[in-house]
Order: sequence, then C-alpha cells, then structure tokens
Amino acid sequence: MTPSNSTSVPNTGREAGAPAQARLAYRFGLLLLCSAYLHGSLDKAFGFPAAVAEMQHFGLRPAAPMALLTIAGELGASLLVIAGIKRWLAAGYLAVFTLAATFIAGRFWTLSGPARLMAENGFFEHLGLGGAFLLVAWIDWTQPALRRA
Repeated sequence: MTPSNSTSVPNTGREAGAPAQARLAYRFGLLLLCSAYLHGSLDKAFGFPAAVAEMQHFGLRPAAPMALLTIAGELGASLLVIAGIKRWLAAGYLAVFTLAATFIAGRFWTLSGPARLMAENGFFEHLGLGGAFLLVAWIDWTQPALRRA
C-alpha cells in the first residue's frame, strides 16, 4: 500500500473499481460545469442573429464567423469534457475561451454604479469557471488512470 501524499490528486471516482456513485457524481459535476456553455451555444445557434449582434457589440469581426466559431467551440468542447474524449484538451480550450471572453465582455472597470457591481461579480465568477476548467484539464492530463470515463 502506498502512503498518502498531500500533493496527490483527490480521488475523483474515475479509477477502475470506483463506486458507481462516485463516477456518477464526477460526471454530474462536469455536466454542471459545462451547463452554461451547452445552454449558451444552443441559445446562440437557435437565435443566430442575436449571436451575430453580440459579436458586433463586443467588436468581434467578422461577426457571423465569430458567432459560428463560438457556438462550435462551446458546444463541441463541452460535449468532449462530459464524454471524457480528449477531456484535457477540451477543458483547456474552455478555460482559455472563458478567460478571453471574460476580459472582452466583462470589462467592469469601464462601468459605474450598480452596473459595475453586477459586471464585477460576473467577471470574478467567470475567472472561477476558467480556473475550474484548468483544474479539469490538469487532472486529466497528469492522471492517465483518470482519463477512462
């Protein structure tokens, strides 16, 4: 038996022989983590003119191709994270995407009053999401046994 190491990754329930409940909890956590990206990509896909207008609002040009890339990236990477296919790569993509979008769309420092407070809260929540995706990517990359879903 190997002694416990405080720097080891906590048991995520994905190791061979892990209880079904632990695997289910891990998958459910990944689903929750990806839920905003699944919802956002479908919302953009079914309301494409609004997605293009959003890209234009934030100065992203050409707006229609940027909207398509956003939809494909959010939806595709989320599905890969949940399915466990190249999870480290998909989670890394979502981390970079989230952090970039946060600095593009969450510029709370340009606002004042209640709008600033709401934007500032959203900014730091999105930093947390980016950090969570970095952790998923790191764990999946460094723990080969955890790659099996």
